[in-house]
Amino acid sequence: MPSLFRFLIFLAVLGGLAYGGMFALATFVEPNDREMRVKIPSKKLNDRD
Repeated sequence: MPSLFRFLIFLAVLGGLAYGGMFALATFVEPNDREMRVKIPSKKLNDRD
């Protein structure tokens, strides 16, 4: 039984580290805004079926 508790505590610590890492990335990393261009062929613009 003690090995089960040790395993569950290990999984809880591992999950907490993963959650903390995701929280840190979401909080401290800022996304970069940039302009995006997509070329659309004129056939797709003029084709009205």
